[in-house]
Amino acid sequence: MTPGPLELAAIYDEITRAAHTLDGVARTTPMEGSRWLSDRVGGPVQLKCENLQRAGSFKIRGAYVRIARLAAAERARGVVAASAGNHGQGVALAASLLDTAATVFMPLGAPIPKEEATRSYGAEVRFVGHTVDEALRAARAFADETGAVLIHPFDHPDVVAGQGTLGLEIVEQCPDVATVLVPVGGGGLVAGVAAALAGSGSAARVVGVQAAGAAAYPISLAAGHPVAVPHMATMADGIAVGCPGVMPFDLVRRYVSDIVTVSEESLSRSLLLLLERAKLLVEPAGAAGVAALLDSPAAYEPPVVAVLSGGNVDPLLLMRVVRHGMAAAGRYLSIRVRVPDQPGGLAALLNELAAAEANVLDVIHERTSASLHLGEVEVALQVETRGNHHREEILDRLRKAGYPVTF
Repeated sequence: MTPGPLELAAIYDEITRAAHTLDGVARTTPMEGSRWLSDRVGGPVQLKCENLQRAGSFKIRGAYVRIARLAAAERARGVVAASAGNHGQGVALAASLLDTAATVFMPLGAPIPKEEATRSYGAEVRFVGHTVDEALRAARAFADETGAVLIHPFDHPDVVAGQGTLGLEIVEQCPDVATVLVPVGGGGLVAGVAAALAGSGSAARVVGVQAAGAAAYPISLAAGHPVAVPHMATMADGIAVGCPGVMPFDLVRRYVSDIVTVSEESLSRSLLLLLERAKLLVEPAGAAGVAALLDSPAAYEPPVVAVLSGGNVDPLLLMRVVRHGMAAAGRYLSIRVRVPDQPGGLAALLNELAAAEANVLDVIHERTSASLHLGEVEVALQVETRGNHHREEILDRLRKAGYPVTF
C-alpha cells in the first residue's frame, strides 16, 4: 500500500493535481497577519486559518482527494475511517459530496461535537477502544469484512497530496515565507506541506510541532523508522497519534527541517491568546504552531506562517483549556492564607486584595485542621490577576501585611 521513494517532481505533480480536484470543494482559507506575534518574533507572522476550512479543519482536503480518486465500483462499496473527530468529519463530508456511504470508528471519549458533526454529514459512527490506533484496527477489520475502502487519516499518497494543497496556498499567499510551523500527528499534513514548498522551489524551513505528551516523531527520527510511543496524554486529540505513518515519515525525514514539542501549558496559553488577540477559535492541536512560536520566538526566521490546523473544540474542553491557559499565563492565583478567627478577619484580608486590584473568584474557610492554631482559620482563595507581574504584586502585598501565604 505504501509506495517506494518518490521523486520530488512527481510528488509535487500529485499535489497540483489534487488542487484541481479540490477546486470548488475546499476553501482557500485566509492568511491573517498577527501584530502581537510579529512583535515577539521581530518580523512578520501570518496565521493560516484552516480552522475556517469546511468541516472545521484541513482534513477535507486529503479525504476528498482520496475518495474522488476511487473507481466507481470502489465507491459503491462505501468507505470507512478511524478518527478522534477531524478526519471523521472530513471523510463524512467528502463521502456525502461524492454520494458514498461512510462509516467512522471513533475512540470512546471522542469529543461530542465532533461525533455529532460527523453524523450530521451522513456517516455512521461506531465507538471502539480508547485511542485512534485501536479505532484504526477496528476500521481495518471492517474493511476486510465488508469490502469498504479504508480512508487512512495520513498514510496514503492521495491523502498526503490533498493535505499538500495547503502548502501551495501558503506559497501563493506569502511568497517570501521563511518558516512554516505545522501541527503534527501522523504526519500527513506536514509531509504534504513540506513537499509542496520544496517542489515549488521555496527555501522555507518547515518545522513540525507535536504535543510533548504524544510525540512519536522525535523518537522515530532518532531511530530512523516509525516507532510507537507506549503512552499518550494530551488535550490535543487532533494530533494524538501513537505512531507516524510510513509514507509521511519518509517525506518528513527528507523535507521537514525539525520537529519540536510543546507542553500542555503552552498549548492552552496559545489557545487563549488566539481567542483574545486574534479572535480566532482553534482546538488545542490547531494552536501547536503558535505554542512553539511563543516558546522560542527567536528560533524562527520571519516571515513566519503558523498553520492553525483545526477549530473543532468541545465547549466543555474549551472552558477547561481557557482556565488552564489563564493559570499558565499567571492570571489565576490559588493560595491559602491564615487569618484570625474573629469578626473582621476575613474582611481585612479581602480589603488587602481589593487594594491590590485582585478579583476574588472563590473563598473557602477551613477551621477544623490539626495544623491550625487556636483562634486561626485558613482561607483558600482563587483570585484572577492581570498576569505574572500583578500576581507577584498581590503576593508581596499580602506578605507585607503579615499574612502567611501558601500554595
